[in-house]
Amino acid sequence: METSNARAINDPAAEFYIDALSKLQETGIPFLVGGAFAFSHHSRVPRDTKDIDVFVKPDDCPRVLEAFERLEYRTEIPFPHWLGKIRCGDHFMDVIFSSGNAVARVDDLWFEHAPKVNVLGLIVRLTPVEEMIWSKAFIQERERFDGADVLHLLRETGPSLDWPRLLMRFGDYWRVLLSHLILYGFVYPDKRQNIPNWVNEELMRRLSVSRPNLQNDICYGTLLSREQYLHDVEHWKYHDAREQPYGPMTREQLEVWTSAIKDKD
Repeated sequence: METSNARAINDPAAEFYIDALSKLQETGIPFLVGGAFAFSHHSRVPRDTKDIDVFVKPDDCPRVLEAFERLEYRTEIPFPHWLGKIRCGDHFMDVIFSSGNAVARVDDLWFEHAPKVNVLGLIVRLTPVEEMIWSKAFIQERERFDGADVLHLLRETGPSLDWPRLLMRFGDYWRVLLSHLILYGFVYPDKRQNIPNWVNEELMRRLSVSRPNLQNDICYGTLLSREQYLHDVEHWKYHDAREQPYGPMTREQLEVWTSAIKDKD
């Protein structure tokens, strides 16, 4: 059994996370550990961490929060479209069931392909690398860009990736994946063979046959950054690709997610 090489959390936070993970295991509700522990395991890049992210299926998030409420933890769902929190004093654990843009929703496939790893002395399952690449590829905020994480993951795991599943995950948003693959070849010229030829050829084929759609007035930039394309939808009157019927989010969810921009670190 492998051990994640994320650097240890210092006490007293470690006690909280070990205790919280143990209690979560006792509920019997399926969960995955993500964040720095999963990234370090898949990429072999050590990373300091001050918290733990757990991933659950959407219907299981309320069950997790209810179980911890009965144990007298404080819980909340600050963003009903993707995130809950469990708090004890100054410490907290994120309970994630989707992504901020609501694209990378947790489903059964996350669990079917999750490796088992020793984290803080507990045997847990981690988020699969394919789903980690999928969700990180869309994080392109002005103050946070996870592209380097994507490239580190590709460098370490490219030859063993389930590429058909990864392509399936990106679906109509395959250009986002292609953009990262192009950057990968620039950053790691000695590891370009990690990306199968057929993947590059397929994505370039799609690019070569695509044509402008002058009737499409949707801005897909909001899937990459919740802030940097607000001007486009507010002043240039593009439709927001996140909002129904074009995307998965309701107007109310968008308003909550957008209003929180001023509170971010």
